[in-house]
Amino acid sequence: MAANSQKNTKRQILVIDVGGSNIKMIATGQAERIKIPSEPDMTPEQMIKLVQEATAEWDYDHVALGIPCVVLHGEPATNPVNLGKGWIGFDFEKAFGVPTKVINDAAMQAYGCYHGGTMLFLGLGTGLGTTLICDGTIIPLEAGHLPYRKKKSFEQYVGKKGFNKLGAEKWEKHVRKVIKILRDAFNAEDIVIGGGNAKLLDPMPKGTRRTDNGAAFTGGFRLWGEEHA
Repeated sequence: MAANSQKNTKRQILVIDVGGSNIKMIATGQAERIKIPSEPDMTPEQMIKLVQEATAEWDYDHVALGIPCVVLHGEPATNPVNLGKGWIGFDFEKAFGVPTKVINDAAMQAYGCYHGGTMLFLGLGTGLGTTLICDGTIIPLEAGHLPYRKKKSFEQYVGKKGFNKLGAEKWEKHVRKVIKILRDAFNAEDIVIGGGNAKLLDPMPKGTRRTDNGAAFTGGFRLWGEEHA
C-alpha cells in the first residue's frame, strides 16, 4: 500500500516495468521482484489495479513507471502498440496518489545500464525498444518503427512476432543486420542489447554488451536519484 513516512527521509520507490507480455515490479527494501502477465487489451486502469493488488503489502511513497509507448513531458503521447487504449494523457500520479515519474520502458532500462558517453540501447522484447543516451541526456527513440524490408519495420522482423514467424536462425541474422544499421546511423560508442530475447544472441555482435531486464529497475530508482541495493 502507498504510504508517506515523515520519519524516513529516504524515498520509498516502487518501480514498474510494463511490457507487452508482463508487468514487473520491485520496491525499496524488497529483495524479490513481482512479475504478472499483461494482456494485449490492457488499459492503464487495469494495469494500476493489478499493480496495487500485487504490491498491497509493500510501502512506497514514489513511483517510477516505464511504459512501451511514446512519452512526452512525463505523459503517454501514444497508446502502446501491444496493449489496449486509454493511455494517452493518463494521469498516473493522480491514480497512484504519490509522486510519479513516467518514462518509455526502453529508456528506463537504458538508463539503468548507462556508464557514460554516447550509448545506444536496443531492447529485444515484444517489440524493439530503442534509446540513445548522450552525455547523460536520455533521448527516447522510436527507431523500431522505421521501415526495414518489404514494407515492414525493424520491429516486425526482430520483435516477438518476427521471432515466431522467422524461427531462431533467420531471426538472429536480421537482428545482427539491424544492430549494424542502427549503430552506424547513431554513431554510438557503446551498444547495449537488452530485453528478454537478448540472451538468444550467441556470440554477441562485436562491440556490444548484453544487459538483463533488471536494468529497468536500476533505471527507475535512478530517476528518483536513488540506487537499489
